[in-house]
Amino acid sequence: MTLNLCVLTPNRIVWDSEVKEIILSTNSGQIGVLPNHASIATAVDIGILRIRLNVNDQWLTMALMGGFARIGNNKITVLVNDAEKSSDIDPQEAQQTLEIAEANLSKAEGKRQIIEASLALRRARTRVEAINIIS
Repeated sequence: MTLNLCVLTPNRIVWDSEVKEIILSTNSGQIGVLPNHASIATAVDIGILRIRLNVNDQWLTMALMGGFARIGNNKITVLVNDAEKSSDIDPQEAQQTLEIAEANLSKAEGKRQIIEASLALRRARTRVEAINIIS
């Protein structure tokens, strides 16, 4: 038995295929989803989505930038602000973005700048983490 996973951003469909299992980062922690999972709707945190493919039980990772997920009837719909498959992320660019985000946070002044810099740092760390996970 499989799950139908659809990952959507405002601009594109990032993933629409059947999978064996996923591990999703939510605002209350990670959840694993297998076929016949209970129906839920949950907020998705900035974090990693791990996808176990039907072929050879391989795992794929994806960086998610926050949103919502609905799980029910062996269908998972993930609506996020942005998403990138780990294979689409340039490691050098991701590392440079992380270094810039760290520098911007250390220079941030005032609540608004600190909050914006902290979010940029979380997004950058998630992208680097997505390419560094060994499945």
